[in-house]
Amino acid sequence: MTHSVKALPSGKALIPDAYTNRDRWEQVKKRVPIANPSMLSQNPAFDFVEADAALPNVLLIGDSISIGYTIPVRERLAGKANVYRVPTNGGWTYRGLQELSQWLSDVEWDVIHFNWGLHDLKRHNPLVTDGVDDRQGTEDINDDFLVPPELYRQNLHKLVSQLKLTNAKLIWASTTPVPGGTVNRISSDELAYNAIANGVMAAHSIEINDLHAAMRPHLKEFQKIKDVHYTPEGSAFLAERVALKIETSLK
Repeated sequence: MTHSVKALPSGKALIPDAYTNRDRWEQVKKRVPIANPSMLSQNPAFDFVEADAALPNVLLIGDSISIGYTIPVRERLAGKANVYRVPTNGGWTYRGLQELSQWLSDVEWDVIHFNWGLHDLKRHNPLVTDGVDDRQGTEDINDDFLVPPELYRQNLHKLVSQLKLTNAKLIWASTTPVPGGTVNRISSDELAYNAIANGVMAAHSIEINDLHAAMRPHLKEFQKIKDVHYTPEGSAFLAERVALKIETSLK
């Protein structure tokens, strides 16, 4: 179901019908600034969703971890909800601040399941100062965070405040584990960022889907070596928990 266009603070201009009109959806994807444009055309997570107007609308916001579980979540909620995702990798909190109004479009959202974190906690080369190329980095623990903890806290408060204007049921997904040996990230940094996020969500009375705790005992089984990403089975494992949390919130 859609309603009239709302004025939302900050970021890019809202694009009406971005999720409900196939041509508009393709236009939005073409406007996305991304290092690998083929990802949007080749990954079915970014396919246009043929919605059922009688069903509630769910939006997934997140990075490549959420891209991995988008399709299995959609499959698990088939016939129960229209499951959309933002038209890109949700990246770091600054991308969210810039893009969120556009991502929300004019849909009347019933549930928004969201996360930012893995990109914020990246270590980056101090010579990269414009914040555009967040793929730069090293494993040097002395390098700066892409988004330092206090700025991460401030950004999350702003993003949650904007999300609350939708009147949707909001569900925060904790940032999943960072293994040792990954490029640009340090194992256990996510613990500090999740603690910050927990405080922000508590302040706004937002429910938490603790994907970090759910995945932690299963890393050897599901996580790729020296990589924050998961096997298809790992993404399916996360999808089960995401779909269950969403389905429960719709009752």
